[in-house]
Amino acid sequence: MSSATGRRVVVTGATGNVGTSVVRLLSEDAETGSVRGLARRIPGWSPPRTEWSAVDLASERAPLAEEFEGADAVVHLAWAFQPTHDPATTWRTNVLGSIRVFEAVAAARVPVLVHASSVGAYSPGPKDRAVDESWPTHGWPDAAYCREKAYLERALDTFERDHPEVRVVRMRPAFLFKRESASEQRRIFGGRFLPGPALRPELLPFLPDVPGLRVQALHTDDAARAYLLALRHEVRGAFNLAAEPPLDARVLSEMLGLRTVRLPRPAARSAIAAAWGLHLLPASPHLFDAVLRLPLMDCARAHTELGWRPERTATEALRELLEGLRHGDGADTEPLRGRKVG
Repeated sequence: MSSATGRRVVVTGATGNVGTSVVRLLSEDAETGSVRGLARRIPGWSPPRTEWSAVDLASERAPLAEEFEGADAVVHLAWAFQPTHDPATTWRTNVLGSIRVFEAVAAARVPVLVHASSVGAYSPGPKDRAVDESWPTHGWPDAAYCREKAYLERALDTFERDHPEVRVVRMRPAFLFKRESASEQRRIFGGRFLPGPALRPELLPFLPDVPGLRVQALHTDDAARAYLLALRHEVRGAFNLAAEPPLDARVLSEMLGLRTVRLPRPAARSAIAAAWGLHLLPASPHLFDAVLRLPLMDCARAHTELGWRPERTATEALRELLEGLRHGDGADTEPLRGRKVG
């Protein structure tokens, strides 16, 4: 760390769901001297000790090494979820853009790289027990999101071998929710015109119970604290991040006060595939297939080595998202802009 001025941190994807939480925590952190946020568009939001640069990772001419010059750490969060019908486009941003970030970290001699991986990088695994960070990370090859996250795990394997002087940390969080990201996540997964106010328990006749649909979640601010702790502690490697309890039909029915109705996997997938094929739903059936196969994660390493524990439960994080959806909540950045539909 630069002792005279405090730690200098560059954050890619700084205006998104995770990026806004990480930048806010860093701007409030006494050990952080300055933050440089990289995003495709400069936001109106301006937290203390933060500067902004307009950078598109999809561009081969992005001056990443210049942006990283003199940094004590790079936190790489940038990610494009859409267009789901054009995986070559997301590959250029997510995979090729990330590899450019890794190369620029080495070229600028940045000593620390914290990379946003995901539960989606994991190979199919159990739903009745939790797996640690040694579980294989080959993803679900039919889903672009998982395929890209898994490919970058292999790219980082090579990067760490070639650049042992760089301390590399890989965060593998569960689904991340906060109120300010509600409008963004509605657009990403439900579509631009899905009415948020319709997502009210009292308007739903029942809750579909799809076999195998059991996932973990985490409040975005809790994930951001783990990123900050990874900068403070001399740790390397991967960390699972999730809150209790795992979310399934039983937990959600108790939370929302709804009865459950068993819905076979083929019926659920067919409905999603039809809507996706008609460009009515951005979330693809391939991602649905992947979600059904995601393992549950054991977060003991983050608890022990980072001293990290989530402050909110998974159900609290989900409630906050649902409230945000109903009110069209967002933030003063392009990805998180609020919009109430319906």
